[in-house]
Amino acid sequence: MSLVVMATGGTGGHIYPAVATARELMARGHKALLLGQRGGMEERVAAEQGLPFEGVDAGKLARSGQGRPDPRELLRAVRGVVEARRVLQARRPALVVGYGGFASLPGVLAAQSLGIPTVLHEQNARLGLTQRVAVGRARAVGTAYAQVLGLPAGKGTLVGMPVREERLARQEAQRRLGLQAGPLTIFVMGGSQGSLFLNNNVPDTLRNILGNEGLLSGLGMEPGQIDLDFTHAQAGGAAVQVLHSTGPRWLADVAPRVRDLEWYHAVGYVDTVAAWVAADLAITRAGTGTLAEAAFHGVPLVMVPLPESSENHQYHNAISVQQAGAGRVVEQKNVQETLGAAVLECAEPGARMAMRDAALARAQMGAAARFADLIEQHLPHS
Repeated sequence: MSLVVMATGGTGGHIYPAVATARELMARGHKALLLGQRGGMEERVAAEQGLPFEGVDAGKLARSGQGRPDPRELLRAVRGVVEARRVLQARRPALVVGYGGFASLPGVLAAQSLGIPTVLHEQNARLGLTQRVAVGRARAVGTAYAQVLGLPAGKGTLVGMPVREERLARQEAQRRLGLQAGPLTIFVMGGSQGSLFLNNNVPDTLRNILGNEGLLSGLGMEPGQIDLDFTHAQAGGAAVQVLHSTGPRWLADVAPRVRDLEWYHAVGYVDTVAAWVAADLAITRAGTGTLAEAAFHGVPLVMVPLPESSENHQYHNAISVQQAGAGRVVEQKNVQETLGAAVLECAEPGARMAMRDAALARAQMGAAARFADLIEQHLPHS
């Protein structure tokens, strides 16, 4: 039985693939440990998932205003590597897996300095900065795309994007989230930490197209045009309900703005498995993890890519989903003019069902198992 350390953290896009892979390895008889930033999101997620966790310091490899790495962050990164070395020397893992992002770097570099084998997972079509630092001494790289720019030839293996392949009964998901069983459900999520831009723009857009009663009135669209049971709507309730995960830091800003809308549920953090199961349509950014989870659950997307994403990768991610017929792209610069129309287009029953089928066709089922296979190939004496 081998101990495999998952060096991860920072955002859900890095953490949840690590959780999915850890679960797969544990099902095969191995032990798994999450290693990330002390006090970061990964520490909370590990506790929620019942996974052991070790926290270290971590410095962001961001640049200061002069275009040079911030020396304070570099100092934190060095301190994190020293702390991670102590953890690994005490735990003696067989292998360390790095998922990218600044919080993964201390664990990966510490492992490589100690001669512990490392395997990386790259979720984007371009090798990330932290992965470029570590790839030279990594044994292998599992990828979510067939071609990854910047990855040395022969180093990558296509495994897909590991997601938590968990399903709930729809009624159970609705119960957990406090949602009604009848209305069309729109899930709004700007990533694990929330999106200030979506928080600032989506509530007013949905109010404008749905009205205060959430009945799709005033735009030539009646509740009966959507293929759901509208007994609730005809009795005075909403035909549509919204579940908006604002991110914990933004909830106090969003909640007062939608307090008068009984059909609009703003929460700081949400059980994403339940949310994807309950959702008929989602408004999101376009990170690889979000797109993979939406595909697994067959949820059509209205995507507002983050313009500042490295190499504008979110825009290219979103375009690939749109070309596959599983969603619509709304550029951030045009959100005021086009978001409402895109939501109404995707809510139309025929379009929504076609997008659902296209989303399911994009799902990379079994990615966690394929990545676990790759990890096992590089475990000593496996």
